Parts: sequence; structure tokens; C-alpha cells
Amino acid sequence: MRKFLLLFLLLAAHMAGLLAQDVSGDWHGALDINGMKLRLVFHIERDGEGYIASMDSPDQGAKGIPMGKVIVADGTVKLEAPAIGARYEAKLIADSLLDGVFSQGGGRFPLRLTKGGQTAVVAKPQEPKPPFPYRTEEVRFSNDAAGISLAGTLTMPESGAPHAAVILVTGSGPQNRDGELFGHKPFWVIADHLTRHGIAVLRYDDRGVGASSGNFATATSADFASDAAAAFKFLKGNPGIDPGRIGLLGHSEGGMIAPMVAAVHEDVAFLVLLAAPGVPIDSLLLTQNRMLGKASGLSEGRLDANANINRRIYDLLREEPEGLEEQLRALLSPVFGEQASAALDQEMTRLTSPWMRYFIKHDPARCLRRVKCPVLALNGGNDLQVSPQENLSGIASALGSSGNAMVTTKELPGLNHLFQQSRTGLPSEYGLITETISPVVLNEIREWIAGSVGI
Repeated sequence: MRKFLLLFLLLAAHMAGLLAQDVSGDWHGALDINGMKLRLVFHIERDGEGYIASMDSPDQGAKGIPMGKVIVADGTVKLEAPAIGARYEAKLIADSLLDGVFSQGGGRFPLRLTKGGQTAVVAKPQEPKPPFPYRTEEVRFSNDAAGISLAGTLTMPESGAPHAAVILVTGSGPQNRDGELFGHKPFWVIADHLTRHGIAVLRYDDRGVGASSGNFATATSADFASDAAAAFKFLKGNPGIDPGRIGLLGHSEGGMIAPMVAAVHEDVAFLVLLAAPGVPIDSLLLTQNRMLGKASGLSEGRLDANANINRRIYDLLREEPEGLEEQLRALLSPVFGEQASAALDQEMTRLTSPWMRYFIKHDPARCLRRVKCPVLALNGGNDLQVSPQENLSGIASALGSSGNAMVTTKELPGLNHLFQQSRTGLPSEYGLITETISPVVLNEIREWIAGSVGI
């Protein structure tokens, strides 16, 4: 659900650095959020007599975020970030240290920035390294209905053909074939693990991403499902793949898309659903917003106020009344305030996009009830984006209502939305954790697929 998370993550992180005298350069620091350090890099440049600034959040995979004005007076620096409703005030100490407080959403966080230096890279020890004991092939296949071509990587065991195979389907937001986010490449790690154990894997760039053609910005979940169906058709025609043993693995929104494909293509052999929606999306998002807000320290009053606004937004999007955009703008304007028109425009664009209009109306149960193949559904116990109990129950209930008894659901303690061993489950941890995906999850997936298709 990264589209929904992007604003929340920036809110939880924050904004620019700046200062007096000549403050141009790169400034490094870390915001402390519930005991977790979120690294920030502020790039300050001269702009006439003043400055312009941008921010990177390496732990969240965010780069080049534009800042508001840099105001320096009497050794004090003030920065407002209208895009995320944040403010930073600090004192310049010598020429290389900025010591201040970052404020946002009622929260105040100390933030000290140091000029120069480098931001340490968090190691990702699970990232596969050559040589690989399997074959790797760069492939391209067409979605004829959409008139686009998708590029990917097919990894195949050296022996044992024809192979069982799995297609990896990414979650929300534009992602490459490795599912790359927060410095991690979880789909590459999954593909490497499964292929080493005799299962072929196809992973591909989302439309409009990497080497794939098409326009991501205008696509809906239904369009992404048609891309996954094109991948399924492509694998069925590969002589090294057993056409009767091809399944799909989807993460987050990808776990919603995979059943959309299986509901139409009854020859899909199996589904693996990781942190997949099992309840209506508007309900899922309300719960997600409350869980993330509560874990970030928001008061019950603020949580209730946010829920009220979000409920009204989602109702408008589902009903699509005449004058939808005007009603949404009127509802959101008091929230963003007069100084945040750019942020309000961005939020309006997000809310009224084709993707969001489709997504908010979707009930996963409609497709799940039509799925007849074996299904494995996993959730992390610390998942704050897709709550494990209600979504796993929703998946099991929808599949069972149509007589599908080949269903395994598991909640795995301590794992977050990315299936990393975590402390809080907050998105601010994702890039700080060295683990890309828990070995427990990798083994669960491999053993279940092997048992389902006979490897």
C-alpha cells in the first residue's frame, strides 16, 4: 500500500535543513521516532540571495523531496514544509551544526543536522550474489489487450524440466522486477530462494517502470491484473515450464491482484498471498490509518478525527456524486490550511486518480469466492498496513464460502508488512532493518508450493 503510505511516511519523517551564513551543502541527521532512527539528508543550494533545498530519506527510498523556503535570521533557521504540514526551527551552532526541533501533527522531535559527511548504507546481506546455480534469462512478453510490452527476468533450475513456476506480482506504487523499496529487493531474494530449490520464477517490471512500456499513472488494479495474466499466458508457452503447475505470488495489492487473475483463469495452479487484503479496501484503509497513527503516538482524539475525515473521503470516492472534486476540496481545505495549496493539489490528484477510484471500491471477497486452486495466505503479526487478523479471516471466509477447502492461513509473530523481523512494525523501520525478508517466510512459501504441486 505504498501510495497510501507515501504521505504518511513523509509525515513521520520530515523536511528540510538550512541555515545562516553560507549554509549551502549537504546536511545529515536522524529523526528519532519511537526509538527508531530515520536518516535524513538535506541538500541546500544558493538561489540568488537566499536558498533552495531538497531532502532525501534513504531509509524510505525517497530522494529529491522539494522543501519550502529557507529563512535564516539572527542565527535561527526556520523552515516550513507545506507539502507535509511540518515545521523545523533550529539554531546554527558554528558553521556545521544545526540543532532544533521538527514539529508535525502535534508531535515535536529533536533534530540535529551536521554539514558534510556521508550517510551510511544499511547492509542488505540477503541480496543474492553470483555465481548462481540456475539459469537466468531476460524476457519480454506482450499484453496485447493493453498494447504494451513487459520486461522481466525468468530464473530456471538447471535440471528437472518441465518446471513448476511462480509469477511474482508487486504491491502498490511503481516497482521494478525486484520489488525494490527502502533499499531492499524482496522479489529478487524470493526468486533466488525458490529457484535454488527447483521452482522457476518470473518477476517483471510494472508497466511504465524499468524496461516495461505503458503508463503506470493511468492504470488501475484491473490493468495490473491484465499484466499478470499476460505473464501467465507467456509462461504457459515456455517449453521449460509445466503449464499445469504455474501459480502466482502477490504482496499487498499484488495479493489482491493475484486472485483477480485466478478468478478468470481456472488453470492457475496455486496462489501465495502475502499481506493481502481480505476485507473491503475502504475498511482496510481506515484500520491501516488508525494502526499507523496509534503506533506513531497520536492521541485517541486525533485518531478519531482522522478516521472521521477519512470515512467521509472514502464515501465520496465510492459514491462519486456530481461535483466530487469540489466536495473533496471543501472537505480537505481546512485540514491542509491556506499555506498548503500545493500539498492539497497533490492530494486531490492522488484521490481522484483512476487507480484510487477503482481501488477504494474493491472488495477482495468477490474474486476470492471464485478461486478454486490451493491458497497460502501469510501475514506478519506486526503488520500495521494490512491487519493480520481481519484480513486473514476475510480471505479464509471468502474462499470457504464457495467450497474451497485447500486454504492455509498463518499469522507469523514479530514480522512487519514486508515480512521482516521488526520491533514496532512502523514503516520507519523498513529501511533500517538489515533483513530483507524472514527466512521463516521463504521456507513457508517454498515448502507449501512444493507440497501443492509435487516437487
